[in-house]
Amino acid sequence: MNNVYQIGSGELTFDIIERIINENLKLELASEARESDELSTLQENLVKSHACSVGEEMPHVIVKLMFLLKAHALSLGHSGVQVITVQRIIDFFNNDVMPIVYDRGSLGASGDLAPLANLFLPLIGVGDVYYKGKRCEAISVLDEFGWEPVKLKSKEGLALLNGTQFMSANGVYAILKAFRLSKKADLIAAISLEAFDGRLDPFMNCIQQMRPHQGQIETGAAFRRILEGSEIITQPKTHVQDPYSFRCIPQVHGATKDAIRHAASVLLTEINSVTDNPTIFPDEDLIISGGNFHGQPLALVYDYLAIALAE
Repeated sequence: MNNVYQIGSGELTFDIIERIINENLKLELASEARESDELSTLQENLVKSHACSVGEEMPHVIVKLMFLLKAHALSLGHSGVQVITVQRIIDFFNNDVMPIVYDRGSLGASGDLAPLANLFLPLIGVGDVYYKGKRCEAISVLDEFGWEPVKLKSKEGLALLNGTQFMSANGVYAILKAFRLSKKADLIAAISLEAFDGRLDPFMNCIQQMRPHQGQIETGAAFRRILEGSEIITQPKTHVQDPYSFRCIPQVHGATKDAIRHAASVLLTEINSVTDNPTIFPDEDLIISGGNFHGQPLALVYDYLAIALAE
């Protein structure tokens, strides 16, 4: 079988492709120097070409969190961006100018190129935003505030697109809800225990100290606090022990607490990190291309968090 592709009325063979590449095309750009006026165009084109997220629009709270996290990461001083770029992100945040970001587009956990590109299109005056409850062209909102579209310099397109702020924003939102759900789970279970005329013995501190997982200790303490002064809990009991589902609340709720805490610690490290690429070290006069944009640390603990919350 010949290795050919049918294109129009002719055939394109691998021999022809190789000749075209050798004679006419320069596919290796790493060794090509760009003029300074071309660098800005290149950075803008990077943003435009990657703005291809699809699916459902993300809630504005997630979009706003993305702005906050990206502004913080860039302000750490290792991304090689202009002050005006960070300032404009903060301006969008403070004035509730919300770009349209969709929930599909990134390749697994390997970075948030597509959603971040959609997030930052309006900075260069492209795309639509929500402002004052209406969807409108980004350039019209910039004009209303008297803001010029940001003229991206070398590295800035990469700094905006590389990172984990989409993953992190969703994680921050989820982890705050998880902390609240954990407290409500304790409250609901404590009320249930009281309604059952259950025993407080399994929640005493001495038995938690025999297996001193932090979440288990905290759960026992929460129940003692919630049920303090309850006449039902303190009345004499006719049964020796409660059903398994009540006795094991410190262990089950406690394990979830520990999982939430672990996920939160990983997320806290992430949102205080520099996750774009390459990374700039001005004091050492170094520019290093690495992989800090990869979200694998988040992906693993998000699965863990999902299991813990389901329990």
